Amino acid sequence: MNKHKKLWASTVADRSHAGGLTCKVLNKEKFQKQMLEKLIWISAFMLVGARHPGTTVGGVEKEYRSEVSSLIAELASAAAAEKGLVFEEAMEHRLCAYSRTVAHFPTAVKEFKWRIGWFYSLSEKAIAEGKPDPCPLHTTWLKDLKVV
Repeated sequence: MNKHKKLWASTVADRSHAGGLTCKVLNKEKFQKQMLEKLIWISAFMLVGARHPGTTVGGVEKEYRSEVSSLIAELASAAAAEKGLVFEEAMEHRLCAYSRTVAHFPTAVKEFKWRIGWFYSLSEKAIAEGKPDPCPLHTTWLKDLKVV
């Protein structure tokens, strides 16, 4: 992180704390890991839910755990390889635990370009370079749903 970003991060954190809010200032790698983990969560749970119309986030976690677990592992592997990161252990456990706190949320593939589309772009790039698709399950399910 450059000097200016760090300065503003601390300023925002100080103002948040003064207002009684919590705020953490993370280094670039830690932030990137958390950002990608959240992206993996929304991508995996929404895609699995879309495969099973009417399923909530909680339903995905309870009824389609093996599907979402496979997709989490696939997306995490692709993200780690793309960004050169190593995620903390037990990602599936954390993502499923979070899902239980928002179990009533509906599922749908929305905002493709900014969410699940990033993983599809990794697939397109790999295929264009003559490499294997890093997210074959993800790609198959997107095609099954006619998202791509």
